[in-house]
Amino acid sequence: MSLRSPLGRVLGLGSAKDGTAHWWSQRLSAVALIPLTLWFVVSLASLPALDYATVRAWLSGHFSGPLAVLLVAVLIYHSYLGTVEVITDYVHGAATKLGSLLLLRFVHVLAGGVSIFAILRIAFGS
Repeated sequence: MSLRSPLGRVLGLGSAKDGTAHWWSQRLSAVALIPLTLWFVVSLASLPALDYATVRAWLSGHFSGPLAVLLVAVLIYHSYLGTVEVITDYVHGAATKLGSLLLLRFVHVLAGGVSIFAILRIAFGS
């Protein structure tokens, strides 16, 4: 039996509204991925062929290139939010958690940068 008050037991455990922004960001990015992914799949399926010249011509369009970049950016951001949640929930050591979060951010920024660079290079030619 503890003599501490209910307030004393919960002080220092964090705010109940601490993860609200993270939760909303995850939900909004998931909702944004629905039309972007549908557009991507339908657009690729409607191409006559999937060779380099056809995809390059498709990505060079006024809407396809920017939408492909937006799809990659939202997808990388959504992936980052989800994997950060996994690490914060299941990695318990402070040093391991910090190292994992730093590595995770580096990998996601690298993957996003390389993907966007590849889309732009294909769209604008080599």
